[in-house]
Amino acid sequence: MQVHQQVSEYSDAIDLMVNMGPQHPSTHGVFRLVIWVDGERIVKVEPHIGYLHRGSEKICESEQYSQIVTLFDRLDYVGNLNNELAFCLAVEKLTETVVPERAEYIRVILCELNRIASHMLFYGVYGLDAGATTPMLYGFRERERVQELFESVTGARMMHNYIRIGGVKEDVPDDFDENVLVLLDHLKRGIDECDRLLSQNEMFLARTKGVGIITGEDALDYGVTGPALRASGVIEDVRVTDPYSIYSRFDFGIPVGSNGDCWDRYYVRVEEMRESIKIVEQAISDIPNGDISAKVRRIIRPPVGEVFVRTESPRGDLGVFLVSDGSDKPYRVKVRPPSFANLQALEYMLKDTYIADAVLVLGSIDIIMGEVDR
Repeated sequence: MQVHQQVSEYSDAIDLMVNMGPQHPSTHGVFRLVIWVDGERIVKVEPHIGYLHRGSEKICESEQYSQIVTLFDRLDYVGNLNNELAFCLAVEKLTETVVPERAEYIRVILCELNRIASHMLFYGVYGLDAGATTPMLYGFRERERVQELFESVTGARMMHNYIRIGGVKEDVPDDFDENVLVLLDHLKRGIDECDRLLSQNEMFLARTKGVGIITGEDALDYGVTGPALRASGVIEDVRVTDPYSIYSRFDFGIPVGSNGDCWDRYYVRVEEMRESIKIVEQAISDIPNGDISAKVRRIIRPPVGEVFVRTESPRGDLGVFLVSDGSDKPYRVKVRPPSFANLQALEYMLKDTYIADAVLVLGSIDIIMGEVDR
């Protein structure tokens, strides 16, 4: 951490420029935040991104469509399956591919479990941001249960490459239904324990209530989506407002906050885990037998055209814009990552807060730098 002194443009006082980063603050990714403070109060911030830039969108132009799924695994590396789904939906829309029912159900089950695993990581890390170490142990205990199921299905813990254009790579194990139901029982108890441990903790409330407030109107102006937007009272969930896959078949709620502060952004995610469990329960009870993939060419050549597909990733509205020139490689792939848009509101949220709140406000957005920088 570096400290630089300069005359403030905001007041007659002398401000300090505090250079937070570049570093790896927990799991958010390599990020630098330049902060100008007047005493303990933040008067201005300047986020610096780009430390994880790999040129993923440009690399897509030199890869065959089936190879690009692995690149989407590495954008939001905490919500891998949700990223895979977004790209595959874009190609399927362009090629008018009809995905078999069984594959649709498997996709939804795994993506919602991935949402729970992502939120559990957020829960543990956010507790750590607030100075509590125990929530990390509870959150990772539950996340590990989900990861074990993923490993039994995809063979990998994170970079799955499981959702494929037209369906999924292979069918789930014979004991998949039974294992999912056992997992859900554990997760229900685990979420309740996590909730009781941290949500109403007096110190946690003091650190998060009324901190980093953003109204629904301002959040929309900044392009905020996902739990960070719903925490400000805006009822917007792509699974409901612009349904994709088979989400329209399921009955689940949309948790929303009222104050748009750090605590609301935290608790919306806790409630979302419970709603994801409802979706998985309905999907596992209705999952049909049948094919797990449509008949698609090994080397896919979509017709000339362009499509835009949006999905609800654990962090918000994930959009994929795909342009085809008729060859086996896309002409252009553009990703609209939720973390990139949500990060735009950080400067607004941090204005006039205390420097001790900087990490808590940043953590409440739950950014993943892999999809910010791409």
